[in-house]
Amino acid sequence: MYGRKVMGIERTTFVIGPDGKIEKIYHKVKAKGHAAAVLAGL
Repeated sequence: MYGRKVMGIERTTFVIGPDGKIEKIYHKVKAKGHAAAVLAGL
């Protein structure tokens, strides 16, 4: 962008367990089909 390097948008999903700790992290998420993948992982 105008000769500058930019990172852009990077989506990440965190699954938090009942004890408040992070159980799983999904990096570089694509919106299409992601909800189904998270539900399948639960």
